[in-house]
Amino acid sequence: MAADWRLMFLLGVLLLGGVPGNGEVYTALAEMEELLETESVLITNLEGYIRVQEDKLNFLKNKMDEYQREHSDASNDITAYVSNPINAYLLTKRLTTDWRQVENLMEHDVGTDFVQNITQYRSLLKFPSDEDLNGAAVALLRLQDTYQLDTSSVARGKLNGIQYSTEMSSDDCFELGRQSYVNHDYYHTVLWMNEAMARMLEEPSNHTQSFTKADILEYLAFSTYKEGNIESALSMTNELLQLLPHHERANGNKRFYEKEIAQQLQLSKMKGDDGTDEMPKSDLPVAKSDPAIFDMTERRAYEMLCRGELKPSPSDLRSLRCRYVTNGVPFLRLGPLKLEEAHADPYIVIFHDAMYDGEIDLIKRMARPRFRRATVQNSVTGALETANYRISKSAWLKTPEHRVIETVVQRTADMTGLDMDSAEELQVVNYGIGGHYEPHFDFARKEEQRAFEGLNLGNRIATVLFYMSDVEQGGATVFTSLHTALFPKKGTAAFWMNLHRDGQGDVRTRHAACPVLTGTKWVSNKWIHERGQEFRRPCSLEEDHGEFAI
Repeated sequence: MAADWRLMFLLGVLLLGGVPGNGEVYTALAEMEELLETESVLITNLEGYIRVQEDKLNFLKNKMDEYQREHSDASNDITAYVSNPINAYLLTKRLTTDWRQVENLMEHDVGTDFVQNITQYRSLLKFPSDEDLNGAAVALLRLQDTYQLDTSSVARGKLNGIQYSTEMSSDDCFELGRQSYVNHDYYHTVLWMNEAMARMLEEPSNHTQSFTKADILEYLAFSTYKEGNIESALSMTNELLQLLPHHERANGNKRFYEKEIAQQLQLSKMKGDDGTDEMPKSDLPVAKSDPAIFDMTERRAYEMLCRGELKPSPSDLRSLRCRYVTNGVPFLRLGPLKLEEAHADPYIVIFHDAMYDGEIDLIKRMARPRFRRATVQNSVTGALETANYRISKSAWLKTPEHRVIETVVQRTADMTGLDMDSAEELQVVNYGIGGHYEPHFDFARKEEQRAFEGLNLGNRIATVLFYMSDVEQGGATVFTSLHTALFPKKGTAAFWMNLHRDGQGDVRTRHAACPVLTGTKWVSNKWIHERGQEFRRPCSLEEDHGEFAI
């Protein structure tokens, strides 16, 4: 009964809150939290289903025990038993009305209402889709790559050596491998199918497995082949055929792999004129690269910055200072801003205590109902569209909507010395599972002719990024060419200029949001445009010299 009341209460709360939209819940952790409410209702419903099934079985078991006792007594002396008119009546009753009642109960599915409840819940509760499952899997693999996490450690619930959750079962690992396979990501398919195999051998008593050793071997064999290791693919296929000799697809693959290996052997023998496997050596000199040059791609720099492995040099940090500033604003004489310099040129600063807990809570509450998948602007069409390299949900809050937003916008003006009339609305963002935003510019480049054309405010001259939560691990804002990382701290705000004084984009401000490893990341930002800043940050034909804008 207690479970029924809890179920009714949860449904009432959800009905009062409206019917939530489904889809893409993995893109914001704020929406992932709602899935726990869904799970709570389903667990309560399952408890009710099991209870009525157990009541039915207990009733039938009691009847069976009663009938067995009577039948045992009758078997001792059948003639004496049936000659008793009371016994004769009871025997007849058991085989008519009693057995009819038992038969009806056996035929009746007492769990029908609970099964129908699940159908009803799908229109009331937030359920993840197959897209969400795939998105969550890709996010976990992204975290594994970015932070160089060991597969077996992740499966044990450890992230960077810290135990966060219960271990993954062989089923969980198998599904992660299968999702990788669906995405043609054969590297991670091999990693997680191997982990599923290892865990399956450790779980002999697991009766919920939805796969067999043969299933794993089939995925492993083909994925290994796609990675170029035909010999291993053939070996795994032979092992699979030992389990299932008549597996049609495996037999076909075996013939294919054997043919491929034979062709490779033939080609290798044709490489050398003398019939050896060695390639003839060229007489041309081999150019050696300068060992002093370290050719680091942006992705590698991005991932190293996310892990905290790449940092500015001591000489870059030596000139940086922390100080109180008023920026010429009389009000700030009462409470100066706390400024920390993060980079000298381009000038990037962090303001501490730039947003207060009460303001953060209210802005979060206002943003939640408006969350939509965060978009990027198509450089050709100018249209806004979703992209796999930006996983988050965002909402836009207008300045006049609440005095708190007005206060935050005024504080932004005080921090930057720029006119907020040409700034975009306050964008609030919550990152999802492994939420990230790959390296990008905030300003529009010359070739992006249609960017911001509906605003008529010019290019984005500056960015102010408020951090509205602490993040346990990950989630840094990194500037890939500057080797600078800003790690989220609740209440702080980062500020930098996107444009040089001559109006050209400063490509050094290219930055990215690292994946959130653990915790939740909330940010908000103000993108400030050129119009109205003519006297606040005058144009110049001279090269910037790293001086603060104001």
